[in-house]
Amino acid sequence: MAANARDVGDRIEQLLAGLTSGRDKESAEELVRLLVDMYGEGLTRVVALLAERDPALVHLLAEDELVESLLLLHDLHPLDVDTRIQQALDRVRPYLGSHAGGVEYLGVDDNGVAQLRLQGNCNGCPSSTLTVRTAIEGAISDAAPELEGVEVAGVTEEPLLQVGMGPPPDWRGGDRTGWTALPEIGPPAGHPVSVVVDGTPVVVCAVRGTLYAYRDSCGACASSLESSTVDDAVLVCGSCAARFDVRLAGRGLDDPARHLHPLPLLSDSQGVRVAVGR
Repeated sequence: MAANARDVGDRIEQLLAGLTSGRDKESAEELVRLLVDMYGEGLTRVVALLAERDPALVHLLAEDELVESLLLLHDLHPLDVDTRIQQALDRVRPYLGSHAGGVEYLGVDDNGVAQLRLQGNCNGCPSSTLTVRTAIEGAISDAAPELEGVEVAGVTEEPLLQVGMGPPPDWRGGDRTGWTALPEIGPPAGHPVSVVVDGTPVVVCAVRGTLYAYRDSCGACASSLESSTVDDAVLVCGSCAARFDVRLAGRGLDDPARHLHPLPLLSDSQGVRVAVGR
């Protein structure tokens, strides 16, 4: 399966960071720069030649996920940032509508931060807020990686669904500090691990080393997800085969209106903990 250019770039940076400072590291960094410059120049010429013959060909190239990631990396994408953001929001709007009524794009400010306003009522619902903000930021980040950030007005300030972030303010559960320690779950691989936390069934999934927690209930058939599988961030229900995006707050891939219920998760020296709420 072809990798995303940004994921490969992140891995290259990790490998370079792991090298010991000195001549070998400097040589490796120079080698990467030379390779990137060489294929970047080649890709620039390819795009220019295609645009001269037929601009539609460049748009056709951008429809391929891997090629699009390379075009974005070298600032060669045929669509401007505003159009890409609008298209990304159009893809998630049907899903956001079930939570918040919609989202309005206000443009990119002078600091390179995309400004959006959430329409509808999501305040007071930590799960919906978490889901909506994660979906918005994930969609825009994929469509416009050159941005410095995303700000969404009308969303209660709560953390995203990522390892290392705390629970939302006033989130209650377990030990009343917000977090409840999970029992030893081992390393989740191709299947989620099902546990019970404060009487709440929870499933924990792993995607490229990052843990995600959800209530143990399929968004389509309400069955337990214990027998489901996870492949490349896609969770497939073992009972009804419904598919969900683990990294995008459990968004339904077959029906965006059907989704998983995400839970904040923290993994640190004290172990793996979740905030299940009341």
